[in-house]
Amino acid sequence: MRYYLDTNIVAFILFDKNLEDNCDRNVCNILSDYENIFYISSIAVRELVKLYNDGELKSTEYRSPKDLFHVIGEFGIEIKSFAKQHVMAYAQLHTAEDHKDPNDHMIMAQAIADKIPLISSDKKFKLYEKQGLKFVFNKR
Repeated sequence: MRYYLDTNIVAFILFDKNLEDNCDRNVCNILSDYENIFYISSIAVRELVKLYNDGELKSTEYRSPKDLFHVIGEFGIEIKSFAKQHVMAYAQLHTAEDHKDPNDHMIMAQAIADKIPLISSDKKFKLYEKQGLKFVFNKR
Protein backbone atom coordinates (compact mmCIF):
# COMPACT_ATOMS: atom_id res chain seq x y z
CA MET A 1 0.00 0.00 0.00
CA ARG A 2 1.13 3.58 -0.60
CA TYR A 3 1.06 6.30 2.08
CA TYR A 4 1.92 9.96 2.40
CA LEU A 5 3.64 10.82 5.66
CA ASP A 6 2.92 14.17 7.27
CA THR A 7 5.73 16.35 8.57
CA ASN A 8 5.27 15.20 12.17
CA ILE A 9 5.57 11.51 11.27
CA VAL A 10 8.78 12.04 9.28
CA ALA A 11 10.17 14.15 12.14
CA PHE A 12 9.55 11.20 14.48
CA ILE A 13 11.33 8.87 12.05
CA LEU A 14 14.35 11.13 11.51
CA PHE A 15 14.82 12.73 14.92
CA ASP A 16 13.37 10.37 17.55
CA LYS A 17 15.25 7.25 18.53
CA ASN A 18 12.13 5.77 20.17
CA LEU A 19 9.64 5.83 17.31
CA GLU A 20 7.32 3.52 19.23
CA ASP A 21 6.85 6.25 21.86
CA ASN A 22 5.37 8.55 19.21
CA CYS A 23 3.39 6.12 17.06
CA ASP A 24 0.39 4.04 17.95
CA ARG A 25 0.37 0.32 17.19
CA ASN A 26 -1.49 0.70 13.88
CA VAL A 27 0.92 3.32 12.53
CA CYS A 28 3.98 1.42 13.78
CA ASN A 29 2.70 -1.66 11.95
CA ILE A 30 2.22 0.36 8.75
CA LEU A 31 5.69 1.91 9.03
CA SER A 32 7.38 -1.43 9.68
CA ASP A 33 5.69 -3.25 6.79
CA TYR A 34 8.35 -3.47 4.08
CA GLU A 35 5.71 -3.91 1.39
CA ASN A 36 4.37 -0.39 1.98
CA ILE A 37 5.62 2.55 -0.07
CA PHE A 38 6.04 5.92 1.62
CA TYR A 39 5.99 9.43 0.19
CA ILE A 40 6.52 12.86 1.64
CA SER A 41 5.27 16.01 -0.01
CA SER A 42 7.87 18.59 -1.02
CA ILE A 43 5.78 20.95 1.13
CA ALA A 44 6.44 18.78 4.20
CA VAL A 45 10.15 18.65 3.35
CA ARG A 46 10.17 22.45 3.24
CA GLU A 47 8.58 22.44 6.70
CA LEU A 48 11.27 20.05 8.01
CA VAL A 49 14.04 22.25 6.63
CA LYS A 50 12.50 25.33 8.25
CA LEU A 51 12.09 23.54 11.59
CA TYR A 52 15.70 22.35 11.39
CA ASN A 53 17.00 25.82 10.47
CA ASP A 54 14.97 27.40 13.28
CA GLY A 55 16.47 24.96 15.80
CA GLU A 56 13.15 23.27 16.56
CA LEU A 57 14.47 19.92 15.33
CA LYS A 58 17.87 19.12 16.79
CA SER A 59 20.27 16.37 15.90
CA THR A 60 23.95 15.64 16.22
CA GLU A 61 23.67 13.35 13.18
CA TYR A 62 22.64 15.98 10.66
CA ARG A 63 25.10 18.79 9.99
CA SER A 64 22.89 20.73 7.60
CA PRO A 65 19.38 20.63 6.13
CA LYS A 66 20.87 18.98 3.03
CA ASP A 67 21.55 15.90 5.17
CA LEU A 68 17.79 15.53 5.64
CA PHE A 69 17.33 14.80 1.92
CA HIS A 70 19.86 11.98 2.05
CA VAL A 71 18.38 10.44 5.20
CA ILE A 72 14.81 10.65 3.89
CA GLY A 73 15.97 8.56 0.93
CA GLU A 74 17.80 6.11 3.18
CA PHE A 75 14.52 5.45 4.97
CA GLY A 76 12.95 4.67 1.61
CA ILE A 77 10.70 7.72 1.63
CA GLU A 78 10.21 9.29 -1.79
CA ILE A 79 9.84 13.06 -2.03
CA LYS A 80 6.88 13.95 -4.27
CA SER A 81 6.82 17.42 -5.81
CA PHE A 82 3.77 19.62 -5.43
CA ALA A 83 2.45 19.86 -9.00
CA LYS A 84 -0.37 21.43 -11.01
CA GLN A 85 -2.97 18.78 -10.08
CA HIS A 86 -2.14 19.39 -6.41
CA VAL A 87 -2.59 23.14 -6.79
CA MET A 88 -5.98 22.49 -8.38
CA ALA A 89 -7.02 20.24 -5.46
CA TYR A 90 -5.73 22.88 -3.03
CA ALA A 91 -7.83 25.55 -4.76
CA GLN A 92 -10.96 23.41 -4.29
CA LEU A 93 -10.30 22.48 -0.66
CA HIS A 94 -12.78 23.98 1.79
CA THR A 95 -10.76 24.74 4.90
CA ALA A 96 -12.12 24.20 8.36
CA GLU A 97 -12.77 27.42 10.26
CA ASP A 98 -10.34 26.58 13.07
CA HIS A 99 -7.62 25.19 10.80
CA LYS A 100 -5.65 27.93 9.05
CA ASP A 101 -2.30 26.23 8.29
CA PRO A 102 -1.71 26.52 4.51
CA ASN A 103 1.08 23.91 4.63
CA ASP A 104 -1.36 21.37 6.07
CA HIS A 105 -3.90 22.27 3.41
CA MET A 106 -1.36 21.76 0.62
CA ILE A 107 -0.18 18.43 2.05
CA MET A 108 -3.78 17.21 2.34
CA ALA A 109 -4.62 18.45 -1.18
CA GLN A 110 -1.69 16.49 -2.55
CA ALA A 111 -2.84 13.31 -0.80
CA ILE A 112 -6.42 13.87 -2.02
CA ALA A 113 -5.34 14.50 -5.63
CA ASP A 114 -3.09 11.43 -5.64
CA LYS A 115 -5.72 9.31 -3.83
CA ILE A 116 -3.12 8.15 -1.30
CA PRO A 117 -3.83 7.88 2.45
CA LEU A 118 -2.06 10.43 4.66
CA ILE A 119 -0.66 9.46 8.05
CA SER A 120 -0.55 12.28 10.61
CA SER A 121 -0.85 13.04 14.30
CA ASP A 122 -2.90 16.15 13.51
CA LYS A 123 -6.50 15.58 14.66
CA LYS A 124 -7.79 18.37 12.43
CA PHE A 125 -7.06 16.33 9.31
CA LYS A 126 -10.11 14.22 10.14
CA LEU A 127 -12.25 17.24 9.21
CA TYR A 128 -11.24 16.75 5.56
CA GLU A 129 -12.29 13.14 5.09
CA LYS A 130 -15.62 14.25 3.56
CA GLN A 131 -13.56 16.06 0.91
CA GLY A 132 -11.78 12.87 -0.12
CA LEU A 133 -8.87 12.70 2.31
CA LYS A 134 -8.01 9.13 3.26
CA PHE A 135 -6.62 9.72 6.72
CA VAL A 136 -4.75 7.45 9.11
CA PHE A 137 -4.64 9.10 12.52
CA ASN A 138 -1.58 8.48 14.67
CA LYS A 139 -2.85 8.60 18.24
CA ARG A 140 0.09 9.53 20.43
